[in-house]
Amino acid sequence: MDHHYIAVEGPPGVGKTGLVERLAGREASIVLEEGGNPFLRAFYAGKPGAAFQAQMFFLLSRYRQLSELAQRELFHQLTICDFLFAKDKIFAYLNLDDTELALYEKIYGVLAGEVPPPELVIYMQAPAEVLTKRLRAKSRKGDPGPKENYLGELVKAFDFFFFHYSTTPLLIVNTAEVDFSDPETDLEVLRREIESIEGGTRFFKPGRG
Repeated sequence: MDHHYIAVEGPPGVGKTGLVERLAGREASIVLEEGGNPFLRAFYAGKPGAAFQAQMFFLLSRYRQLSELAQRELFHQLTICDFLFAKDKIFAYLNLDDTELALYEKIYGVLAGEVPPPELVIYMQAPAEVLTKRLRAKSRKGDPGPKENYLGELVKAFDFFFFHYSTTPLLIVNTAEVDFSDPETDLEVLRREIESIEGGTRFFKPGRG
């Protein structure tokens, strides 16, 4: 691949991390979004204030990961990341009230200018019912995870965000029938799409085969 920095995005359960690991292989370095958000369970349980706490934890964690990466100047080789910093706003606008959002915007504005943009963004699409099945298949016992109605809202928010996204070249991949995180799924057709995109936005819907 001719790119040096690719970000893979999409709602929970779409297979971002699996695809990043498969695309990277042994030739590229990867940056995976850190888990372990201590406020996430309280957020899913609907506890007051938990949405803002969870949002700020994610924002600062994503900022630290990408700013450290830029400082180490690792972009001389291909780096593939399973999150886009700008997508943080999707969750903020979906989950925060007006007062929380005003404070969030001030903090986001300070941090965003210090984060390097990717050369290509891959947005993986799938409907909420498909995401729910994939999440259930991978979920750990006792992990509540997002409910299907919340996933439906996320899917709409992600679609809106990326249908208006123009900061970098964008490849929108419909994964409703294909799970590219599955080791049995052939990546060659997707690799060709990635290598051929030079600018703008491209839509790609692979078949089951």
